[in-house]
Amino acid sequence: MTFRNETTATVASTATRKRNRRRMAVLGGALAVLPVAGLVTATASSAAEQTTWDKVAQCEATGNWAVNSGNGFSGGLQFTPSTWAAFGGTQFAPQAHQATKAQQITIGEKVLAAQGPGAWPICSVKAGLA
Repeated sequence: MTFRNETTATVASTATRKRNRRRMAVLGGALAVLPVAGLVTATASSAAEQTTWDKVAQCEATGNWAVNSGNGFSGGLQFTPSTWAAFGGTQFAPQAHQATKAQQITIGEKVLAAQGPGAWPICSVKAGLA
């Protein structure tokens, strides 16, 4: 009888393991999708229209995308050198005011996605970025 009980326990144990593997495979697949869905959502919700960026630049730098204000901020979106570099701006130009409007907006989108509209606390509200 011991043999029979051991066989029954082994069969039940094997069935349980298979069921658990299926559950883990489904759960693992679902968990793998979540980070990707989050990235898509974050990117889509963070993107701003070009006209909105023009409004931010108008507020920050009187619409002058090539301004070097001499106070540590430059470009239409008034980036600090450290923010410009941290978000990849130096691939375009050493400083923000030396980059094109489109390049500055590209970096602006990255800053917006990471820091939110608070990166431009007053002008984001005025421009409707918030």
